[in-house]
Amino acid sequence: MARYRGPVEKLERRLNADLGLKGERRLNGKSALEKRPFAPGQHGQSRTKLSEYGLQLQEKQKAKILYGVSEKQFRKYFKEAARQDGNTGANLITLIETRLDNVVFRMGFATTRASARQFVTHGHILVDGKKVDIPSFIVKAGQKIEIREKSKTNTQIVRALELTNQTGMVEWVDVDTNKVFGIFTRIPAREEVVIPVEERLIVELYSK
Repeated sequence: MARYRGPVEKLERRLNADLGLKGERRLNGKSALEKRPFAPGQHGQSRTKLSEYGLQLQEKQKAKILYGVSEKQFRKYFKEAARQDGNTGANLITLIETRLDNVVFRMGFATTRASARQFVTHGHILVDGKKVDIPSFIVKAGQKIEIREKSKTNTQIVRALELTNQTGMVEWVDVDTNKVFGIFTRIPAREEVVIPVEERLIVELYSK
């Protein structure tokens, strides 16, 4: 499936959820969802009640769009989560959280996951000193993620770190903003990952 390249804030309005697709605009209170908290289009203000299947599908769409993964990738993550011990839904979220593009975002090197994915594919990111340009690369606890030397003055990265100083950092990464590197200290517990997704409904959808 081709990656969606249309207006991303329309997706947030359609799903009625802040998916962090416009990082700085959202932080500055200019989010389209805040200004127009209803679906786009002529009949957007008259939301219809979704069926049980519709709600389940909507939660899957939220998760896929939030993390920027395709249907094929998402299904693969679900199968892996189902094989692991414990709650499948929680496993699914914490597994996707270990993607390199997401970790770069969580460390504050990018204002959105889409920007983080671009930094990775363009070769700006090192993992334990080696260039990794695969956004879906799974980061293990203890690995060092850093911006390559030539990219440390990149204006987008500098601005992202400035914003991170205002918003704070998640607890499962340890970042040195001066040297522009961080350690992925551990895999987070599901309750630590604050996202507008009810993974229980996703499990129900795939279990049919």
